[in-house]
Parts: sequence; structure tokens; C-alpha cells
Amino acid sequence: MNSPNIGLVVIGDEILSGKRVDKHLPKLIELLSERGLHLDWAEYVGDNRERIIAALKRAFATSDVVFSTGGIGATPDDHTRQCAAAALGVPLSLHPEAKALIEERMQDTARETGVPFEPDRADNVHRLNMGVFPLGARILPNPYNKIPGFSLDGPGGGTIHFTPGFPVMAWPMMAWALDTYYASWFRRGGWQERSVIIFGAMEASLTPVMERVEAAHPGVKVFSLPSVDHPEHGKHIDLGVKGPIEEVGPAYADLRAWLAPFGLSYGKEIVNPPERQDKSSRNQ
Repeated sequence: MNSPNIGLVVIGDEILSGKRVDKHLPKLIELLSERGLHLDWAEYVGDNRERIIAALKRAFATSDVVFSTGGIGATPDDHTRQCAAAALGVPLSLHPEAKALIEERMQDTARETGVPFEPDRADNVHRLNMGVFPLGARILPNPYNKIPGFSLDGPGGGTIHFTPGFPVMAWPMMAWALDTYYASWFRRGGWQERSVIIFGAMEASLTPVMERVEAAHPGVKVFSLPSVDHPEHGKHIDLGVKGPIEEVGPAYADLRAWLAPFGLSYGKEIVNPPERQDKSSRNQ
């Protein structure tokens, strides 16, 4: 049984303006790779309610597992909680477990700063808005400061996990969701890409070989990445296969064998992630 498609929605004007560089995409790829999974798609959306609602509606309509980062706070430029509710057509309400966690955090802060905890103080009442989630939401724990995110199931059978934009909070929450809900999909053997640099060839002439490899090995995908000005290899094609590690080896072997009659000029082979050697082989 195949693992679900996995997507990422990164929300925030600061990413699109270049004020901040997105770190969630490479980190999620890393978290997935460690578990033998891979990212299928990603989308970037600014702080625009109509666009966020549209992006979330598309995601909810699929059976995909999706991570959404950013916009779940309680300031005027945070729209994600409201947009998630609108995308599903459900109301917002203060989640009782979220309320308890937020109040616990406020008590911790009061104790750390040596001031009394005043739950009815205006700023503390406002903080509870961070626990106002769409109806049906489940808590997504935040080990950094206890202020939770949330998870919502869509009509398409998939789920979106909503995290803050702060990496120190979002990344442990992503890992928790993967380990809690999707461990049965993990492929501890891993996901791998294996390719070779080819000089002086045209993609069109190699396409029949690519198609032959995919037909013979339906569990892998063939990729061809041409470059005209690479700083190390110059003009070349990076041609290879990617998929479950146990299927990549045989597919790559056939790729090289079926390329042999072309008399190509090769550069280095690339394996991503790099293969690990055990301690005994490293010490030899």
C-alpha cells in the first residue's frame, strides 16, 4: 500500500517579499527523508484571506497529508485559523484543551517574571484567541512554549496540520505529527536519488531509455536535469532515478546498462542522501 502524498503550504507576506527566507521546505524534506518519505508538493501564499482559503480548499479536497506553517497567531495579520474554518464551512470556537494549555503557559510566564497571574487581564484574555480553532480541530502539541497548533481533517480524506511560522516551534510539531499519525507509512530503508552526470548529450535522444526504465521499474521515477552553466560541471545533464532505496539500485543499474550503447561521456555519480558506511568499514 502506497504512502499518502505529502504537501506543504507556507503562509506569510514576509516570505514572498524576501524579508525572511523560508526554512520550512528543506526541513520538512529532511524530516520526511529520515522516515523514508518524500515531499510531493509545496505552495507559498501571502497574507491574503481569499488566496489562503483557496489554497486550503484545494488541500482539503485531496487525500494528502499537508503541513501548513504561519498565520495561526492572534494579531491582525494572522488569518490562517479563520481561513481554515472558512475553507471547511465550519465555525470557530475556543478549544478547551487549547485554553488550558494557553493558561498554563501564561501561569508559567507570570511565575518566571515574578508577577501574579491575572487571567482576566485584557492581554491575557486576548491570548486565548490563539486557541480559537475551527470546529473539529485536534490539538497539535507545541513543546517549545505549550501554545498549540491544530490538525483538521478534510472531506477528501486528508489532513492539514497547522503550525506557527517559527521554526523552533513548527519543526518539532511536524515531527510529532509524523511520528504519531503516520509511523505505519515509514520506510526505514529510505528514499533515494541516484544519478550520473552526462556530457555532450541531448535529452531527446535519451528519452526512450528513460521511458524504458520507468516501464521496467514502476516504483521509481526517472529524472533529467539539464544545465548550461553549472559552476562545477558546465553544460551537462544530471540523469537518474529516485524512489524507495530497495528499488533504486536495480533501476539505476538498468539505466546505466541501457545507456551504454550511446557511447556517452560521464562525470561523477551522485547519491542523495549519501550512502552511510558502517563503523567497521570506516575504520578499515
